[in-house]
Amino acid sequence: MSTYKNLIGKDVNFLTTDPDNDAAEGQIWYNSTAGVFKDLLVSEAWFSSGSLGSGRYALGQGTGGTVNAGIAVFGRKAGPAVNSTEEYNGSGWSTGGDGNTARYGCAKFGTQTAAVAAGGKVTVPSVQNVEEYNGTSWSEETDYPSQARQYLSGFGTLTSGVICSGHNSGTFYGLTDEYDGTNWTTGGVMNNVRSSAGTTGILTAGLIFGGQTPSITAKTEEYNGTAWTESGDMSTARSHLAGSGTQDAALAYGGFTPPSTTQTEAYNGSTWSTSPATLATATARNSSVGSGASTGLSFGGNPPGTTATEEYNRSANVITGAVFSSGGTANTARRQLGYTTSGTQNSCMGYGGFSPGGFINNSETYNGTSWAEGNNLNDSKGQLAGAGTATAALAFGGNSNNANTEEYNGTSWSEQNNMNVGRYELGGCGLQTAGLACGGDTSPPGTPTVVNTEEYDGTNWTTGGNLNTARRENDAAGSQTAAIVAGGGTPSGTTATESYNGTAWTTVNSKIRATVAPRTMGGLTSQTAAVTNGGHDGSAGIVGTEQWNGTNFSTGVNMAQQRFSQASDGSISAGIVFMGDSPTPAMLKTSEEYNGETSALNIKTITTS
Repeated sequence: MSTYKNLIGKDVNFLTTDPDNDAAEGQIWYNSTAGVFKDLLVSEAWFSSGSLGSGRYALGQGTGGTVNAGIAVFGRKAGPAVNSTEEYNGSGWSTGGDGNTARYGCAKFGTQTAAVAAGGKVTVPSVQNVEEYNGTSWSEETDYPSQARQYLSGFGTLTSGVICSGHNSGTFYGLTDEYDGTNWTTGGVMNNVRSSAGTTGILTAGLIFGGQTPSITAKTEEYNGTAWTESGDMSTARSHLAGSGTQDAALAYGGFTPPSTTQTEAYNGSTWSTSPATLATATARNSSVGSGASTGLSFGGNPPGTTATEEYNRSANVITGAVFSSGGTANTARRQLGYTTSGTQNSCMGYGGFSPGGFINNSETYNGTSWAEGNNLNDSKGQLAGAGTATAALAFGGNSNNANTEEYNGTSWSEQNNMNVGRYELGGCGLQTAGLACGGDTSPPGTPTVVNTEEYDGTNWTTGGNLNTARRENDAAGSQTAAIVAGGGTPSGTTATESYNGTAWTTVNSKIRATVAPRTMGGLTSQTAAVTNGGHDGSAGIVGTEQWNGTNFSTGVNMAQQRFSQASDGSISAGIVFMGDSPTPAMLKTSEEYNGETSALNIKTITTS
């Protein structure tokens, strides 16, 4: 009789704790502490990631980097073609250089820093236009010589790339063109004409699957650098799909069957099988990146264009994407309140602000589940800033150019020495004994006249370095010696971002979206890890977030509710946003809890059922 050791080559281990890495994949062990047998299984799933900065569909189709360094090229949104580029860093998108020719339904291949876009449609005519991307900007290159066409696909690298398939004016093509980084040559003709197909691979080992002929097809072909060979059909015929991987280990996802589908299929070099992992949202005309069958990325699609981004992972680790979920509801709706900036998701505080009845002085504390009324500020005021924790908070500034400062000891508020410059709609961060105030408004209202920074030592305020950009309704995060401020009114929204070293502010890479009244989760680590959330752009509240990694911003997951002039505390791994204003309904008392992306081993208990 076969034993586990004969089959696997190892004994069943007796362990007091479960393994902490994936070396135990496929093995069985006995956890003596829990008194059960366990194993480590491979899982496959899609999870939501940072949204595209601009919703679109019919983006450049084909390979374009990896899930940690991908690229989104051109496309269409609500009618016109666009020339915008976005770059993916493994968690969200940041803005890249604009192309020279706006188009949709083009082919793409290469990497994030060495990409090619070819063909596509510009309003009416299809084009043969080719552009190269160097990670910063696009340059015009030699047009490809064969038929101009749209909804063609690409694969390969900048110096060894392929474009194939496509259609023009009702005619479908099986053409192949090969690129060496300078010149184009004619490649092998496909066995099945088609457009709107998925592709992946390299020049000498390429793969095309699905598409339209003009009927929707499941046909698959492999390319060896010279000729195409038919292979196994997909399980489900579809067009306008996306894919990733290699010729021997590929993924296909989304597409139009009809209707749009969530289905994922895996290819092993000869046959396709349906994956148990499905996209959260049915999509077609989406795009993708990914160089292996264990990872993939689907983004955009579905006219008039979506920002949705989903990442696929097949491993012994279960990845849970960042997410906002409903938190407790406060007792008093308000906006432009003061709040702690160095608390946690389970221990934070909001105080003062503007309510439907005017400026107020009451405070509330959150314990991770519910809000409780605390003792009041001495002064009723809004448009103030705050710092500290729920047991050692700081409130300063506010309406009518207030210079007043108050400290909270966990029970009551007490008056302290005033700021040197009275102001309102200012930013604040840090601790009660090491606070920071920056920017804001003085009279007349709406004019960001203050670049002044002040530092608080628990007793007195002293002048620090000036901001480079005057701003109001701004927010700060971090510590007195390592802070960041991003966005705010100038008086319109700004993308300008600055970091502070305890002496001077330095302009750093900008936010993606100009915002007034955004807020930031970052605690005392914000110079290297923060999440900005909400705000407004002058026309509407924003649900979007952006992640700061110490160098650049990238898009993050959305909140459920549009918010501006809200409060925010916690960290990039566990934060909270609460109260604030919104177009509908105005004056919020709800909160949303943020939990960052996590990864954990997929350990299962073995049962007899």
